[in-house]
Amino acid sequence: MDLLERATNFENRKWSGMSTSDRVNASREAKELILSLNEVYKKTKDESLMDMMKRITVIKRKIEKRLKLRP
Repeated sequence: MDLLERATNFENRKWSGMSTSDRVNASREAKELILSLNEVYKKTKDESLMDMMKRITVIKRKIEKRLKLRP
């Protein structure tokens, strides 16, 4: 599944040394991945998808927290 590969690549990406625009793009990508995984989860009820969504959500929150610290 291409969606699972994208989500795994997103999780394993290096998060240090990112510019502000990179963080904005990563946050948007995380949101899109979470929503896509949620649609699949609604149909399959696979717990591994839920775990992946939770991990991506944690990364997304960290990115957004860092974005909000900037003036």
